[in-house]
Amino acid sequence: MHMRRMGAVLSVAAMATGLAACGGGETYATVADKIAGGGTVVVGTKWDQPSLGLKKGANPEGFDVDVAKAVLKEMNGGKDVPVEWKESKSDNREPFLANGTVDIIFATYSITESRKEKVTFGGPYVIAHQDVMVRKDDTSINTPQDLVGKKICKASGSNSYKRITDPPPDGELDLDATTVDAASYSECIQKLGGNNLDAVTTDDLILAGFAKQAGGNFKVLGQGFTDEKYGIGLKKGDTKTCEAVNKAVQAIWQNGTMKQLVDKWFGGIEGLKVSQEAPPAEGCA
Repeated sequence: MHMRRMGAVLSVAAMATGLAACGGGETYATVADKIAGGGTVVVGTKWDQPSLGLKKGANPEGFDVDVAKAVLKEMNGGKDVPVEWKESKSDNREPFLANGTVDIIFATYSITESRKEKVTFGGPYVIAHQDVMVRKDDTSINTPQDLVGKKICKASGSNSYKRITDPPPDGELDLDATTVDAASYSECIQKLGGNNLDAVTTDDLILAGFAKQAGGNFKVLGQGFTDEKYGIGLKKGDTKTCEAVNKAVQAIWQNGTMKQLVDKWFGGIEGLKVSQEAPPAEGCA
């Protein structure tokens, strides 16, 4: 009798726990479902890239941060979505999506064929171009081809250096340059300022933000030589959210929101050319 009563108590306790889990609304099949259910969306951004994603105070700010807010709001019928911001560096973006540390990533995340094997990409929402930044007084580097024999930065998790040092299809220019390791692009900029590097090469939007922050100590060559399609990273297979994201991106281009954000963060930067219309979506396969 005692054992039967114990079993009944345990059974009721298990049921209560199950109802609490289901009623708490903590588990969603897709990010789109989470938004529809009023859940807090964990958004990965960079925290060390001026004008794109830079941690100031409690939260990051920048172009990618504002694009994330605008896309999520559009997906939610014009209502703001509660967000938790999570720093997502170049080398942890794929693991963070795979293990659920973040729900979605807006972090200068170029769409590439190799990354598509691990990530479902929405977008692109803008197209950047790889360029080169040097110290303002350096007259020896005027084109990307002048990087032969020079020291360039190799930021952890980024493929940008390969565009300089490797041949196609993975690379671009196939130049004999020396790479210097760094944990992030902010460290690359420190090394450039300390004369430990000759150049930093990555997307022009990233370089423009750092150049603006440095107040004239560096110059961007203004000779972009690739198309970098900035995508919105999702866990592999989340095509429902991807399709919703693509509709939202088109909408914020059409209603003028994207142009306002481009002008806000990159307006007036010499030599920088940002696309003025929505790039075609890559598809959600």
